[in-house]
Amino acid sequence: MTKRISRRNLLMGGAAVFGAGMLQGIPGAPAIRWMNSAMADLATPDYLIRASSNENPYGPSRVALQAIAEALRDANKYTGITNELISVLAQIEQVPEESIAVGSGSGEILKVGGLMASLEPGSVVCPDPTFAGLIRYADNMGTELIRVPVNDALETDLDAMYRAIRPDTNMVYLCNPNNPIPNLIEKNALRDFVLEVSRDRLVFIDEAYHEFVDDPAYDSMMDLIRDGHRNIIISRTASKIHGIAALRVGFAYAHPDHIEDINNKMTGQLNIVGMKAAYASYQDAEFQRYSLQQNRKSLDIMEAMCDEIGARYVKSHANFMFIETGREVAEVSAAMRGANVLIGRPFPPFNDWARISMAKPEEMQYVAEVYKRLFA
Repeated sequence: MTKRISRRNLLMGGAAVFGAGMLQGIPGAPAIRWMNSAMADLATPDYLIRASSNENPYGPSRVALQAIAEALRDANKYTGITNELISVLAQIEQVPEESIAVGSGSGEILKVGGLMASLEPGSVVCPDPTFAGLIRYADNMGTELIRVPVNDALETDLDAMYRAIRPDTNMVYLCNPNNPIPNLIEKNALRDFVLEVSRDRLVFIDEAYHEFVDDPAYDSMMDLIRDGHRNIIISRTASKIHGIAALRVGFAYAHPDHIEDINNKMTGQLNIVGMKAAYASYQDAEFQRYSLQQNRKSLDIMEAMCDEIGARYVKSHANFMFIETGREVAEVSAAMRGANVLIGRPFPPFNDWARISMAKPEEMQYVAEVYKRLFA
C-alpha cells in the first residue's frame, strides 16, 4: 500500500469515526475508544480495500486495457466480434461453436436459466447457501425453491439433493466451486449425479470460479458438453479471473438446441468494449497465471491468520474465504469498515461466518492484522 494516512487521521478521520459509530447500535459491538486503542499503532490505507465482491484486484490485464482503449474508438458501432470471441472460447474448451452463447455477464445467463426453469409449473432444487442469481430469478417468477442445506462439513450434499428432487422439479442448480462457501464437489460424484439427474430435467452448473481451482478432486463438467449431452448448461464469466466485471461478459455452454433457446430468451445488450476486452484477455495466459499466483499468496496470508487465532474456515478453491467469526457478521463488517476494509454481506443461515474476498497480498496483510486485532 503506497498511500497511508497519519495516526491522528486514523483516530479522528471520518472513515474510522463513521465505521466505529455504526457499531454503537449493535449489541456486543466494540466501543469507539476500544476500537481506536486496538488500531492506534497500525497505519491504515487512505482508500477502501474491497474485500467484499470477489473481484480481481488487479483489474483488466494490460492486453485487455489496450483492447479497451482501441474499442472506445469503435463505440459508434454495434458489437461485431461475437463470432470471433466464440471461436476463441471453442478452441480453448474444445467444444462446438454452436454450443456457446455470450450474455451480458453470467448474470444474464443465470437469469435465463431461472426463466427456463419457470416456464412450466414446478420446482428448482439447489444447495443452501449458494449464489442467488438463478434461484432468486426463479423465485421471482413464482417457482418453488427446494433449498437443501449443506452438510456438517459445509459441502454441497448431493445425496440429499437427489432425495429432494420431485417429479415436478424442472431444474437442479449447482455452483462449483460454491459461493459463499468456496469448496468444491468431488468430480466423480458430481459427474454421476449430473448424468443421472439430467436424464429427466435440466442441470445448471455455475462455474464462475473454475479458473481458480487447483485440486485433483475437481473437474469441470465441460466434457459432458463436449460429448453432446443434453439437459446440461454450464455458465462461465469474464468478471472474475479476467477482471472485467463492469463490462459484463458471460457465457453459456450447452447442447446447440439449448443454446438456441438461451439466445432467444436473452434480453441484455452486448457492448463492443466488453467483447474486445474479453477476446484479448482470454488469449492472455500470462495475466491469468499472475492473478492466480497473487490470489494464492493472499489466501495463504488469511489462512495463516486463521490458523494463528484458531478461527475455523473453509479451504478456499476460489478468490474468497469463508471464516467463522463467532459473532454477527454485521458487527464484523461495521468494525472492518471503520478500518477502511469492506467485507461480504451476511449469508443466512451462516450469520456468524464472514465471506472475505482476496485483495492484493500487501492489502491482505493489513486485512489480516486488522481482523486479528479486533476479533482474535
